[in-house]
Order: sequence, then C-alpha cells, then structure tokens
Amino acid sequence: MMQITVNGSVITEPEIAFETQYHPAGSLEEARQSAARALVIRELLIQQAGRLGVTSEDVDDSDESRITAVIDREVNVPQADEATCRRYYEAHLQRFRSPDLIEARHILFPARREDASAIANARARAVNAIELLQQRPDRFAELARELSACPSAKQGGNLGQLSRGSTVPELETFLFQLEEDRLCPVPVPSRYGFHVLRVDRRIDGKQLPFEAVQHKIREYLEEYVWRQAVRQYIQLLVGTADIAGVELRGSSSPLIQ
Repeated sequence: MMQITVNGSVITEPEIAFETQYHPAGSLEEARQSAARALVIRELLIQQAGRLGVTSEDVDDSDESRITAVIDREVNVPQADEATCRRYYEAHLQRFRSPDLIEARHILFPARREDASAIANARARAVNAIELLQQRPDRFAELARELSACPSAKQGGNLGQLSRGSTVPELETFLFQLEEDRLCPVPVPSRYGFHVLRVDRRIDGKQLPFEAVQHKIREYLEEYVWRQAVRQYIQLLVGTADIAGVELRGSSSPLIQ
C-alpha cells in the first residue's frame, strides 16, 4: 500500500485506486505509479494556487479551474512571429506538401502464410497472370473480375485513389515506385497472398506555400513551447516540495501528455 505525502498533505490509497483507471499501462503497478504521479502534481498545483491567492472568488469552485488559473498566471510563453514560423517551414519542407496520390488496380491470389502449398500455387497463378497482362494489358479489368479474391474484383480490381498509409505496407512499397500506366513485373506478397499490381495514374504532391500553413505552424510552435514551459514549471514545484512515497524527478507531467 502506497503512503504518499506532499508537503504534509496525504494522498490516500482509495484516491490512487480511483485515479488508476485513467492511466492504462503494461501492468497494474505501472498504472498505479502513473496515477500516483498525476495526483502528486495535481496536489502541488492546488497548493500553489493557495499560495498565489487563487480562490473560488477568482474562478469557479473546482480544483481544475484553480490549476488552470495557476498555469495561466505563472507560465508565459512568447508568440511565434513570422520569422520563426518561416524558419520552421524552410527546415521541414517535406511536412508541408499535399500527399502523393495514385490510382491503382490489383488482382489478389489468396494464400495463408502457414500453407506452403497454397503460397506456391498463388505465386504461380500470379506469375501466369502477369505474363498474360504483359502481352494484353487491356485485359486487366477482365482478369480481375474473373480471378481476384478481393471485393474490388467487381470493379475490375480498382482500388481507387490511394495515398501513403492507406494500404498495407507490402503493397505500398511497390505501388508508389511504379510509373503511371505500368504493371508491376513481379508478384507482390502480402499477408493476404500474392498481388498483381498496376498503377493507372499518378498525382504527385505539391509544395504548399508558406502562407497556406503559417497559421498551423504558429499553433504548433506555441503549443510545443507551452508544453515545455509547463513541464519546467512543474519540475520547479517538484524540486522545492517535500514529497514522500513516489519518485517524480525526471518524469514528464501526466497532466500535459
């Protein structure tokens, strides 16, 4: 059973047990430790509200409001000006592009990973389909409707418009390397079996202008700086407090994850 005190104030076992439900972790002990740290930090901020004279007359009568008032009063961060935002934009240009898109089709020959015979058969069927399509690329939709085990077979194997992350990694690696109007020359294995892939169209992403993303950059930078400042402020409170029963130094604040 934990016995935690914060500048003489006791955090009880029932309080820790109740708080634990809000801190999922790999084990119950990890969850309890996280809950205990959260309660200690909460208590530190409530005590600080008392020292600063934040009362129910200043905010509504709740601990959350007093904590918010303390942070608003004590943590001041500068606004990100245009020059700062522009430097961030220029240093991270790849983050500010519209996504690359492709329009693709596939034919799926299914096989379970643990079935060696089915895998060999599915790969052989995919190879045969590729050889045929290399001679008659116009038959892709027809073969997909006839052979594919995917629901997309009804649409001639059409997977629609895809961006990175919208399909399984095994397929994405090949799809985004294929040129427009090209058939993949080899069967592509995945967790589902073997695929015959074709890219009908590519739409390359474009660089977004600074003006279009400046507002989001400013919001991101200011939130990041605010989080860092709050962590530093909490660490200052921790460093000057008399805390027993739980280790806090070096841990980040669970209030601002």
